[in-house]
Amino acid sequence: MDYAKRFDGLKIAKSYKGTENCNPIFEQHYGADPYALVYDDTLYLYMTADAYDYDEKGELKENNYGYIRSIYVVSTKDMVNFTDHGEIMVAGEGGAAKWAHNSWAPAIAWKEVDGKPKFFLYFADNGGGIGVLCADSPVGPFRDELGHGLIRRDMENCGNVEWLFDPAVFVDDDGKAYIYFGGGVPKGKAARPGTGRCAQLGDDMMSLVDVPTTIDVPYLFEDSGIHKYNGKYYYSYCSNFNVDEEGTKEFGFVNGEICVMESDSPLGPFTYKERILRNPEYYWGVGGNNHHAVFCFRDQWYICYHSRMLEKEQGILKNYRSTSIDAFTMGADGSIGDIPQTRNGRKQSGALDAFSPINGATFAVMGGVDTAPADEESKKYRCGKLLLTGIDDGDFVKLQGLDFGSREATVIKATVRTNGKEGVIRVSTGAPDGDVAGYLPVSGEGDCVCEAKLDKAISGQQDVYFTFAGEGYEILDWCFA
Repeated sequence: MDYAKRFDGLKIAKSYKGTENCNPIFEQHYGADPYALVYDDTLYLYMTADAYDYDEKGELKENNYGYIRSIYVVSTKDMVNFTDHGEIMVAGEGGAAKWAHNSWAPAIAWKEVDGKPKFFLYFADNGGGIGVLCADSPVGPFRDELGHGLIRRDMENCGNVEWLFDPAVFVDDDGKAYIYFGGGVPKGKAARPGTGRCAQLGDDMMSLVDVPTTIDVPYLFEDSGIHKYNGKYYYSYCSNFNVDEEGTKEFGFVNGEICVMESDSPLGPFTYKERILRNPEYYWGVGGNNHHAVFCFRDQWYICYHSRMLEKEQGILKNYRSTSIDAFTMGADGSIGDIPQTRNGRKQSGALDAFSPINGATFAVMGGVDTAPADEESKKYRCGKLLLTGIDDGDFVKLQGLDFGSREATVIKATVRTNGKEGVIRVSTGAPDGDVAGYLPVSGEGDCVCEAKLDKAISGQQDVYFTFAGEGYEILDWCFA
């Protein structure tokens, strides 16, 4: 059969980020307020689950965050191909913490408990407190062992915090853990709001050792961050939107920018150091709040942050935010300098093995497709193992820098959930309509392995594209042989 004819005149779906760009990290969802966890040589990112909100007429509303009760999580081993793990159901009737109203601005840490790793996911319950969930895996399922908020307004030195939210969490080299939170600008106190807090966490990661300490943060708005370098502790935050000329002259920042303070102790006192990230409006022409996390992965420093660059490309402009990552270098004195926000500001770190199964919800770039829970557990919890779905004519995914090594791939295999549908998948390198290596016909019933010999062998390290003809079938995983 001449499978190539299935693609004659087929219009390739649009990638809003562009096929050669790394940012934003994905397009199938939005995701804001990112926070990073490095575990088992894998980077996990957790994000406020921005999603379209519609009014009673079915028209798209401005994003006001009040409906958000879940947290998205994705992972990567190479900084360009991301695996979608779905959404952690956090707050409300459908979530683990049924007492909570919302789940914003997550933070996460892991610690060994009774000889096993345990993961602690902190979240802002609107602006009124901070909760924590636990899991035995970075992707859950998460459970509410505490049964109430970890940080509440009835606690000493917390009721006077205008916005009791935006946690950051840090486990030091000695095993002690710390949490940072707070924000808001009391009237007349823009320069010194006094709303930043930090505290040592108990060994259980779900209690506080003592009364939270006030952090004296100039022009604090929100968005606590924390990292350590060469024995120094760096607290980072977003400046408020009341920075006057005097403030700019003294500190060098303006409204809504990410700034850093330095200390010899995790609980301060902290001294102002520098601005490191401008408001996204400076680069993309559309702004809003600024939220970040600083982390190190495989000896490279990065900052993750959100912007509205994706919704701008989509022509929406309703304040739906997406996450990007850019690399930077820490100076010997702990200085960072201005980090540019870019469309392609980091290099691939490592590569995916082309001869090992790759989850269908893993890709660097996509056009037109979506992801969904793949098995009963992920359907129950909305998080875990996902598959590639939403496939239509001309849709595609890109696996960047797929590593074939010195071997030649002559066969393509895929585990496909056919749903009674048939189709053809074109395998190419370099572009969706680039150098065609072969075609994989899709047919069968239920979950089945489809396999085909390639017309042209693939070797080395390649950007591989899978372009779809037909619709309704789903991909659980890929593998070359």
